[in-house]
Amino acid sequence: MALPEEFHELARKVNNWGRWGADDELGTLNLITPEVVRAAAGLVRRGKVFSLALPLGPDGPQIGAVPGRLNPLRTMLAVNRPVFDPEGFCTSDDIVVMGLQAATHWDALAHASYLGRIYNGHPIESLTEAGAAKCGIANVDRLVSRGILLDVARAKGVERLDVPYAITGEDLDAACELGKLTARPGDVVLLRTGMMRLLKAGDKQGYHGGTGPSFWSVEWFRDHDVAAVATDNLTFEYLDIDRHPELLLVVHLLHLVEMGLTQGQNFDLEALADDCAEDGVYEFLFEGSAEPFVNGLGSPVNPIVVK
Repeated sequence: MALPEEFHELARKVNNWGRWGADDELGTLNLITPEVVRAAAGLVRRGKVFSLALPLGPDGPQIGAVPGRLNPLRTMLAVNRPVFDPEGFCTSDDIVVMGLQAATHWDALAHASYLGRIYNGHPIESLTEAGAAKCGIANVDRLVSRGILLDVARAKGVERLDVPYAITGEDLDAACELGKLTARPGDVVLLRTGMMRLLKAGDKQGYHGGTGPSFWSVEWFRDHDVAAVATDNLTFEYLDIDRHPELLLVVHLLHLVEMGLTQGQNFDLEALADDCAEDGVYEFLFEGSAEPFVNGLGSPVNPIVVK
């Protein structure tokens, strides 16, 4: 199905190509300046630390919807094996096979393409069987900024949004109002839908439902110059093949390809959201650097919040 004209109109409106130079591969991460990082460091008050990562193991969120995207499979290479003298140094070692987008992860800007386009007009030929020669995940090896939690579910007075649900710019404004926040250039937005509750309850099929940022939220991220955005669900974005088949995965295209906006998925925001609701503080120091896989299209991450 061809993309509708309203998509192309919005793509032209939010496009960031050339904004940071013709060779740029960072996209909106350029908005995280030293001044932004210094201000973020000043948000630490209590020294309370949260990890937002899912456990890396075979019981992860993947159920085969994306062929080959395996949950982490870890096995032993050596168990208490002597290196020289059996009574001296012995080693145990292991290995992991997994999809780089299988658990809590960032997508590289080159993860999505359409009509021969990847971010900033880099040649589509830079994507090969060897991976992403341009706009790969290794560019996200330092990601520290002000983080803000936009708890859309709590702002709407529910534990979890419906499935599917299209988050709009108005929903994001309401979540900012709940958190007494003003989104600033360079922010990392953590967007809570409550979908993680389904995964934790063992409902993996329900967790795959298409609740998330929609076509009608994209301008909000561009207008506020957000540096990166992550959600607590698997699909990242709103998907509804019955009502809006023409808009399937368009947020990926607009964020990654047109804006150069780094996306994250499967972030566990439940404990953080409860703490923010308790103390009323929805801004914090965020660290979420990717593993620098050469030519990688994504990376597992253990995002850390410090309040």
